[in-house]
This record gives sequence, C-alpha cells and structure tokens, in this order.
Amino acid sequence: MLLTIDLNADLGEGFGTARAADDLELLDLVSSANIACGFHAGDAVTMRDTVRAAHDRGVSIGAHPSYPDIPGFGRRELGLSPREIEHHVSYQLHAMADACAAQGAKMVYVKPHGALYNRAAWDPKAAEAICRSILAIDRSLMLLGLPSSEASRAAEDAGVRFANEAFVDRAYTPAGRLTPRREAGSVIHDVESAVQRSLTLVHEGTLAASDGSQLRIDAQSLCVHGDNVDASAILRRLRRSLEETGVRIAPFAA
Repeated sequence: MLLTIDLNADLGEGFGTARAADDLELLDLVSSANIACGFHAGDAVTMRDTVRAAHDRGVSIGAHPSYPDIPGFGRRELGLSPREIEHHVSYQLHAMADACAAQGAKMVYVKPHGALYNRAAWDPKAAEAICRSILAIDRSLMLLGLPSSEASRAAEDAGVRFANEAFVDRAYTPAGRLTPRREAGSVIHDVESAVQRSLTLVHEGTLAASDGSQLRIDAQSLCVHGDNVDASAILRRLRRSLEETGVRIAPFAA
C-alpha cells in the first residue's frame, strides 16, 4: 500500500515583506502551511500574501493562532483563562478566514502555536476552549496536534476532526511530549539526523526519545519549524528522501 504523509511548516511569521523569500522557498516544499494570525507574528499584509502564495501552489492552508505575545514570539506561557483563550483564538480564526476569502482560498485546519500548543496538550480546559472556537467558525475545520494529548481527546469529545503530527526538528521526552526549548538539544539542526528520524517514523511508526527509548507515533503530518535556520535544507532533503522510498507527499486536509 502506498504510504502518504503531509509536510507542514509554520509560515507567515514575518512582518510586511520580511521573510517573504524564505516563505516562498518553504511553500515549494510543504503540502500544508500553518500561517501566523498576527498574535505572535505576522500582520494583515503577511497573512494575505502567504495565503495567496499557498493557494497558488495548492498548499493546504491552516490558521496558526497564538497567545497574544509578539514580544515572546508566542512561546511564553501566559496562563490565560479558558475564556480568554477562546476569545483570542476566535479572533484569529476570523482574521484568517477573512484573509482566505479575500484570496479565493479556504482555511481547512487549525494548529495552535508555541506555548498555546503545549498548553492544549496537557490542559483539557484550554483544549476545549480551542475546540469551541473552531466549532463556532467552521465545523469542517480539522485540529492538528500531538497524538494522545488533551487536544486530541477534547477534539474527539467535541466532534472536531483531529490529525496527529510529529516534529522533524524537535526532540521528544520519553513521555511523548516536546523537550522544552530551554534544554540543550531540544531543537534539531542536523539535516541527516532530522531526515533519518523522519524516515523511521514514516516507515516504522517509531521515533527515538531523548533517552533513547522508542515512541510509537501514528502521524499524518510532519512539521518543520519555519524559523529553524535549517528548515529549507531539512525539508528539501526530507521530501526527496521520502519520495525516493515510495512515500507520497499530500495534505492531510483539503
């Protein structure tokens, strides 16, 4: 049976014309784009241009909502209440939906960013708030996140379709969570290491944790962070290696 995997990256994280060239290069390599909604990065111009570029390439478009935290790039845990999370996420989803409509495109999934993503992985109330935001704007939207997390459980309970993702350029704890960025080795820059980990995951369903133990992960999508300086090199090599081993690259949601 032909294996299929999605490749996603966080994009639209500049302001105005900044990072536009990098984003265009990455959009030629991914099948899904998590586009910043202005709360950790991005602005109205960047959202519009990134949506248009993704749509022109047939790349699936996802909203990438965050805590309201431009100074911390959305990677600081702000401790917001579920009600506040719901309002902030709803605002960003409406903004992305409007940007897509203006370009004749469609938003098809949601992937929270940074600290909000991690919060939803362990906090059921935060995960439920995100699901309420999704259902309020479009019940067909999918949620992309960590497998066997509170986000996946909240999605199942709410009737939101959920897709599992794994990270190409991040280390994992033995519990299957992302190693905190403050720890050494949490971000993987070595292209060969990132690609080999990904090939093992796609073909065998396993990924090595930081202590060497093997995690079983059923992933429909692989993520490379757009702000990783080695993102384009990793994605280019990864895409070629996947295709050479008989794997089809296609969006998990369309």
